[in-house]
Amino acid sequence: MTTIKLHNTRTRTKEDFVPIDPDNVRMYVCGPTVYDRAHLGNARPVVVFDVLYRLLRHVYGAERVTYVRNFTDVDDKINATALARKQAGAEGSLEQLVQERSDETIGWYLHDMGALGTLEPNEMPRATQFIAQMIAMIEDLIAKGHAYAAEGHVLFAVDSWKESYGKLSGRSVDDMIAGARVEVAPYKKNPMDFVLWKPSTDELPGWDSPWGRGRPGWHIECSAMSYELLGESFDIHGGGNDLMFPHHENEIAQSKCAHPHGEFARVWLHNEMLQVEGKKMSKSLGNFFTVHDLLEQGVPGEVIRFVFLQTHYRKPMDWTEKKAREAEATLRKWRDLVSEIGCVEGEPLPEIVKVLADDLNTAGAITLLHEEFRRIRKLRNELLQSVEHEGPILAEEVSDFVASAQLIGLLTPEFGDWAQDKKLSTEVRDVIERLARKWIESRRSKNWERADKIRDELAAIGIRLVVEKTNSSEWRYENPDYADNEANRARLKALLDLESK
Repeated sequence: MTTIKLHNTRTRTKEDFVPIDPDNVRMYVCGPTVYDRAHLGNARPVVVFDVLYRLLRHVYGAERVTYVRNFTDVDDKINATALARKQAGAEGSLEQLVQERSDETIGWYLHDMGALGTLEPNEMPRATQFIAQMIAMIEDLIAKGHAYAAEGHVLFAVDSWKESYGKLSGRSVDDMIAGARVEVAPYKKNPMDFVLWKPSTDELPGWDSPWGRGRPGWHIECSAMSYELLGESFDIHGGGNDLMFPHHENEIAQSKCAHPHGEFARVWLHNEMLQVEGKKMSKSLGNFFTVHDLLEQGVPGEVIRFVFLQTHYRKPMDWTEKKAREAEATLRKWRDLVSEIGCVEGEPLPEIVKVLADDLNTAGAITLLHEEFRRIRKLRNELLQSVEHEGPILAEEVSDFVASAQLIGLLTPEFGDWAQDKKLSTEVRDVIERLARKWIESRRSKNWERADKIRDELAAIGIRLVVEKTNSSEWRYENPDYADNEANRARLKALLDLESK
């Protein structure tokens, strides 16, 4: 069995992943607060942990992996959007508008993340479905001396777990108090104590509790949901590194105090943040956009995913228009080859599984996919030049290439054939390939005048031939913009007839 290595934030080392139960591998990832569309940075952890989910399913079997990603559907930001709608004249109570906003945003989120080729998790719990479990956990924490009620609030007492608090983020409580911006409230015993339950007005969503009508704090939500769905000990907890403190630190404190005999999460994974054109994404800089914005602009979801995967998840990622253009050109070439040759069910190449299993090295996997693509295309060109060759070629090689790409969520059927609009017909491609071979022959014999004529004539109708750096006998299309019309077909035929004389 493939050994997966993962960088555990808790131990700050790369470790062999050994599941608690190989027949029940469990992963929890913090999901979105559903008050608006997901921006590009929100999508990065979704893609990162989708790759891990695919790898775990490949190694242990799809039926032996459980992936949970939650929706936070009770939050001040959701309330604020609903209040704005109410003030703008929307019908219904404020609580109904909160529910409508949550439902609407969850629908957007699932659509946009699906457009990036991500698989839906096994469980997608909403916080509002687990209020009773949260209240029960809070009551248990109070009974064990780890929490206290004050002025309608319930707070976790950090001092009750002071020796362990801060180990994930590597900070002491004193350092955190000195450097953190914490809510100053007279009912807090310690500035670092955080809210488990807080009062709610009659108009806003709220639930009856031993401490009055209210709603849960953010951190208790994930602790209660992960416990109910995965148990007191599970394998992997993931999210963006911006959640490490305070959210994940607080999750650990609550969960370990509520269930002292459990491990909570054995392995912690955190992805780095995203930039746009080298700068932090922000509305003030005008470089803030959502996944939906890109999709509406015509950027294929597979292209967005490819750009994400080119950078290791533990490194900052920079989204640029240049990367998107290059990713689209690469995927068009890959899809064109697969469409031309066809494929059957294949198996991911062992070397690609190995590099991906090394702490989700998606950049390394893409490098190997580039190499395999060039190898297959070189074989295909050689076979096409052989007069003895007839019938299908390289279907098995292409099938394994596709299976390898699908292991990181590329070339999957869910993306459809978005590249169809610029695909060359079989007849046209055959003519171009014959001309390309004559171009290569002319270059080899140093007949530069003939080679330049073929190159320039093809470029004039939107087809650019480029020699691969690795091997002068290889060639490729670069950004073909060929219009498949009668005039261009005639020009191709005339050029081929001229070169055949």
